Amino acid sequence: MSGNPSRVASRGFFVTGTDTGVGKTLVASALLRAFALSGLRAVGMKPVATGCRTDAPDRANEDVAALIDASSVRAHIDLVNPYCFEPPIAPNLAAQQAGSRISLERIRECYLSLASLADCVVVEGAGGLLAPLNRDEDFGDLVRSLELSVVLVVGMRLGCLNHALLTAAAIRGRGLPFAGWVANRIDPAMPFFEDNLEFLEQKLPAPLVAILPFAPDRAWASAAINLDLLAARHP
Repeated sequence: MSGNPSRVASRGFFVTGTDTGVGKTLVASALLRAFALSGLRAVGMKPVATGCRTDAPDRANEDVAALIDASSVRAHIDLVNPYCFEPPIAPNLAAQQAGSRISLERIRECYLSLASLADCVVVEGAGGLLAPLNRDEDFGDLVRSLELSVVLVVGMRLGCLNHALLTAAAIRGRGLPFAGWVANRIDPAMPFFEDNLEFLEQKLPAPLVAILPFAPDRAWASAAINLDLLAARHP
């Protein structure tokens, strides 16, 4: 792991994935620890989490708990996770069932509060970039609202090429900064892994900042992040 702290301190990163279950939390946590090791005050944010217990101190949500554990800055959980819903379903549907509506303005207020406490904020999405937050807005709108740079986690398994290219097209179509991508080997038996990796390196318009083996431990994942490559594409 290497990095230039001054190049990544001014703005935040948004970690999205090619699908659910591809390692967004692993990568977001690794980024937070990598930034901290580079001397930055780093804090994580999960704007919307589902499958929560609102009566539990950490919302009983593994993603939220992992981001809090990886952060080098302590912040109130209502800032880290402004929206939490019990049903483990899509955010917009969970909010509807709760009689609520996810507000980008509220998320932005929480984000700005976190940004005032830290050098770098790592925001983790739920699902993919175009997963809806409400009837009119999705996570792509959130990224634009918060002026974040996107880090894409590609779950390396059969079908990932299409998912990765579609997500890259969505990032480009929205005019969002694409800081880098991570190849996370979620299928250890994926055939032609190296060929798929080479194809994505050629096609994705952002640097490959880490290659993670199947089920890496958190220390290994943090050390694998190349902050120099990430900083090179960070506005």
